Amino acid sequence: MIEKERMTEHVMDLIRIDSLSKNEKDVAIKLQKDMEDLGAECFYDDAGEKVNGNVGNLIVKLEGNKSDALPFFLSAHMDTVGPGEGIKPSIEDGIMKSDGTTILGSDDKSGVAIIVETIRALKDNGIPHGDIEIAFTICEEIGLLGAKHIDISKFKAKHGIVLDSSTPDRLVLRCPSAERMEFIVHGLEAHAGLCPENGISAIQLASEAISKMKLGRINDITTANIGVIHGGRATNIIPNHVRVVGEARSHSEEILREQVDHMRKCFHDAVSKNEVTIHDDLSIEGITYIAKLDEYIERSYDRMDVDVKCLPVILVETAVKNLGYTIEHHTSGGGCDANYFNEMGIECVNLGTGMYELHTVNEYLVMEEFFRSADIVLESIRLNTIIPS
Repeated sequence: MIEKERMTEHVMDLIRIDSLSKNEKDVAIKLQKDMEDLGAECFYDDAGEKVNGNVGNLIVKLEGNKSDALPFFLSAHMDTVGPGEGIKPSIEDGIMKSDGTTILGSDDKSGVAIIVETIRALKDNGIPHGDIEIAFTICEEIGLLGAKHIDISKFKAKHGIVLDSSTPDRLVLRCPSAERMEFIVHGLEAHAGLCPENGISAIQLASEAISKMKLGRINDITTANIGVIHGGRATNIIPNHVRVVGEARSHSEEILREQVDHMRKCFHDAVSKNEVTIHDDLSIEGITYIAKLDEYIERSYDRMDVDVKCLPVILVETAVKNLGYTIEHHTSGGGCDANYFNEMGIECVNLGTGMYELHTVNEYLVMEEFFRSADIVLESIRLNTIIPS
């Protein structure tokens, strides 16, 4: 019932539309037309204004043809990471790739295309279904900001599927909590060749802090990373300012707090007691300058932990069985929009779409898994009309 050729052409059309985070408007306009052509109602919320983007989340409502069926929720995000402009997708031997100069953008255009094809298949085949509610979100890649700021009151559905993971062989039920950390080290400028002893190098202090940190894989359920460093103006100037941004993630709140405190301590220890006294002809005692640290710690999102006996799990597992596939429960190290949706009261699982090597120019989409994921979503929606809640 899924039309593979139509689905393939559609995902390639979506991929060719640039949609870096905060610039999703062009792809949103296309999706709005696609959905309205299928008889759906479309509107935007104000999430774009809240994050300084050029469009809000696209919310879609499709009326069901079976009045006693529960409403069903679907979601995928419209934004991509860079390098993601001028993407040129192609398919060879059942694998879709870019030309190697950009990402592919299957994260998450594949999820978006699966949702659109599912709705088309429902309409084409007259499949019984309840009301379908869809959130095509913005800014997922920069902190799940679209989901964070979505107007959840616009939705009646209490369960559904988010399409934003790798393989449909796995059903993501658990995602970690995450905290974002920003450290700003203030040192003292001086000429690096004439009087370096009169300066305090902010870069050196930040480097010392980072060198003492436990980073990468902390344990089976915890990771940490320093991802951004900005500082310095020239090689002949002792840098007086550096900005460092990192994160920590864990499925344990206690371990997450320990890791964040550890990273904070590394910075505080490196910066503390760093001072320099500068003497000149006007001051016998000299002037003492002390290094300083500013820090900003923010919760990015809370962990997701879906009950294995909840309705969306039952629907997907039954769909997989009916179709002759297999699937396993999975614990992910990454967050997704489902973190927020579950917290807000829409119980969601995260189903893979066949995308791999994400956030790199080596990204690829396995077409067989892409089609399989659509089959699973379509069957789950059909089962939603007959499996009791």
